[in-house]
Amino acid sequence: MAGFERISPQQAAQIRQQAKANVVDIRDPQSFTAGHIRGAHALNNDNLAAYIESADKGNPLIVCCYHGNSSQSAAHYLSEQGFTEVYSLDGGFEQWRLDFPHDCDTED
Repeated sequence: MAGFERISPQQAAQIRQQAKANVVDIRDPQSFTAGHIRGAHALNNDNLAAYIESADKGNPLIVCCYHGNSSQSAAHYLSEQGFTEVYSLDGGFEQWRLDFPHDCDTED
């Protein structure tokens, strides 16, 4: 896959079930703490380089933001860093929360 693909929350849920997809959340730390997709990793400028270095770039990567706009730029960037299967979550966490409230988590 060249670049990234925009996908719906339903498509993201299927990818998560079928493959060892990683989910990264690029929202601010307070929003992430308040709620995020279960199993998602908070990704920001402070941990970006370490994440790129340590992640399995062959696994599908789903990028999540608030509403699905900022995740497109981040997904494009990550695809340029060698991730081979990158997705931007349309509707972001807000849509995911509406569609899959049982698959959201908060940090303690």
